[in-house]
Amino acid sequence: MAATWTAQTLDEHQLATVEVLGDLIIPVTDTPGAKAALVHRYIDLFLTDGPNGERVRFLEGLGWLDGYTNGKFQKPFIQLSDADKIRVLQTLDNESEFGIDQGHQFFRITKSLVSRIYYNTEIGYKELNKGGRIPSSYGCDTKPALP
Repeated sequence: MAATWTAQTLDEHQLATVEVLGDLIIPVTDTPGAKAALVHRYIDLFLTDGPNGERVRFLEGLGWLDGYTNGKFQKPFIQLSDADKIRVLQTLDNESEFGIDQGHQFFRITKSLVSRIYYNTEIGYKELNKGGRIPSSYGCDTKPALP
């Protein structure tokens, strides 16, 4: 994407929040993470071109997230320490507090979007296929068993 790219649906703060969420969901390891794959930009594109209901639900979820962290930490999500960001996401993932159902649903949607988009980028595709490896979850052995 060109250097002059601008978001069409997300404002600057929302885009930064989506970028941080993506980076926490798929961080840099021995391969680039969601930020390097520009997942946040693709999410903006999806929200722009996708169904209105999905856009509204996602934007409401972003608002809910900042409302939750403002109430709990007196700051928006992206201003939290990395440890607090992770704790918030773990709380949402586990739905371990009363009254956070909307946040739980938002985080599920976000994880799904980030992972689907990431693994459809060149970076994600290379990660899936690096070294010609076969995931053990496929249940196949690369060496045939001898009789």
